[in-house]
Amino acid sequence: MKGVHLRIYTHESSRHEGALLYEWLLEQARTLGIPGGSVFRAMAGYGRHGVLHESNFFELAGTEPVLVEFIAQPEQADALLDRLQTAGIQVFYARLEADFGIVGMK
Repeated sequence: MKGVHLRIYTHESSRHEGALLYEWLLEQARTLGIPGGSVFRAMAGYGRHGVLHESNFFELAGTEPVLVEFIAQPEQADALLDRLQTAGIQVFYARLEADFGIVGMK
């Protein structure tokens, strides 16, 4: 199948409407019918401001980068990005073409 690999980058402690942003994103995607999403916490990373965030003893908890990703139909990815825009949430994202399916199904 053809679709979109949508990757959204944020920080572990980022919040929207009282919820952790990654949880809010998963819930929004679910209500849009996106069949699944995953959240990954990075060991280290930096963004456009060049500030390095790493998971170590001296780093403040919750500042590590988080990747939220979905494989979806293009219209579903558009709808999720529209919800982010409408909510006034500023995050970096990457949208890539994707071939996807399930291996081993008969």
